Amino acid sequence: MTLLLGLDVGSTNVKAVIHKPDGKVVARATAATITHYPRPGWSFQRVDELWGQIVRVLRAALEQLPDSKQVVSLAVASVAEAGVPIDRTGRPLADIIAWFDTRPIAEMEWLATTIGADTLFVRTGLSLQPIFGLCKMLWLRKHEPDAWSRTTRWLNISDYVAYRLCGVPATGVSLASRTMALDLQRRCWDDDILRAVGMPVELFAPIAEAGTALGRVTAEATAETTVPTGATVAVGGHDHLCGALAAGVTEPGTMLESLGTTDTLLAPTLQPTADPELGRQGFSQGAHVMPDRYYIFGGQYTLGASIEWFRETIGAGQSHAALIAAAEEVPIGSYGVCFLPHLRLASPPNVDPASRGAFLGLASGVTRPTLYRAVIEGLGFESRGVLEALRSFPEAANLKDARSIGGVTRNRLLMQLRTTIRNQATTVLEIEEATALGAAVLGGLGAGVYPDLPSAIAALKYQRGVIEPVAADVDQYDRIYDTVYRHIYATVAPLSHKLVALSDTTAANAQSAAPESSE
Repeated sequence: MTLLLGLDVGSTNVKAVIHKPDGKVVARATAATITHYPRPGWSFQRVDELWGQIVRVLRAALEQLPDSKQVVSLAVASVAEAGVPIDRTGRPLADIIAWFDTRPIAEMEWLATTIGADTLFVRTGLSLQPIFGLCKMLWLRKHEPDAWSRTTRWLNISDYVAYRLCGVPATGVSLASRTMALDLQRRCWDDDILRAVGMPVELFAPIAEAGTALGRVTAEATAETTVPTGATVAVGGHDHLCGALAAGVTEPGTMLESLGTTDTLLAPTLQPTADPELGRQGFSQGAHVMPDRYYIFGGQYTLGASIEWFRETIGAGQSHAALIAAAEEVPIGSYGVCFLPHLRLASPPNVDPASRGAFLGLASGVTRPTLYRAVIEGLGFESRGVLEALRSFPEAANLKDARSIGGVTRNRLLMQLRTTIRNQATTVLEIEEATALGAAVLGGLGAGVYPDLPSAIAALKYQRGVIEPVAADVDQYDRIYDTVYRHIYATVAPLSHKLVALSDTTAANAQSAAPESSE
């Protein structure tokens, strides 16, 4: 039996999933992605902790097989906008600044002044935000100069894991296009941008197309992970794009909704656009893992993250099933309570890293089920705003085939309200782990299991289900959206900015007053 291993290094969990070539899962293992939050806006992973979790899930998944040598290939999907600086020996030199960390705001503003947001969008396809790899590199150069002076390579997380497994440094073009250092039209590192910011191009790994065979698992990596020595390690990619590959979302007119920690709307295109207005509204473009395909990308930065935040805090740890069942008894509109889900950043069409979440309409009679339903409705309203803005551009005007994947699709209340609020049906693909499957497919391509990616997509077998809007509820949700929700961000944003400024000042004062740590 030929088996393919896909590794998914996500914001919340690390997953190792072993598949047959038709996509059937034969083994899997999951461990938490350990993330540290030292102060508001700061988030990081320690490289040794992350690698330890990766080793744990690889071993656990492979232990479930009667013969681990049946695994012929591996590729890695990971979050983007996060990387590992390494020295000439491959040793990591700093913590991984999480993709959603917003500390490099000053570096983002410097890029806006030095190069210009519109210029950066035209060249890289990215709306200028503090999350991108180049901003993090500039932050490290300024704030951790000793580590930066010894850095010889910057590897995205997927690239770093592959490097640990086979010893070959490389990056897929889908992850390279999230660094803000890639010339998207030419699909190569942008010498002009790097020269302007004083970054040598040698810091960046060679670029390869997804599914390219890099090398074979080394004996040293086998001893640590139990992945068979000699298995092919192939170039992986950005997790959302790997999920899109598994879902068959590779052609214009299709749209992926990847519903997990975040809510991603991804629309494939044949060519990137040079219209800077797309970037001014917070949308970005990038290279697909499918060769010669691009995409427009938008969404919410906290979907499952908002739900989990509620469950752990206001929900007092109740099960998702209990929270959903109680909220289903609350009427449309949550008794006048609205929720703005900006727990990390604002969503397109608003570009605002200082925006924060909010409940509006609270009263003494508001209960936990009411607040939970307000969160779910707020996530649906936010998704509608993103989708309407995206469809205003010609490249995405004809998005009719919406396909949903991800763990949050199991939240029946969210899926029903989401389709009703947007008045658009969605097809839910019953893929157990779509992102890991997409990575496994890329590994199989590198090992020669599939002749090409269209053949690989055609070979995958999974069920589909369609969720239709509740027609009787559409008008009422339209009224709530038009009269209230679409005005919330502009109303509360000025106060959010003041609160963030006060919080930053308080944190800085506390840090300067604290005794030096021996850590």
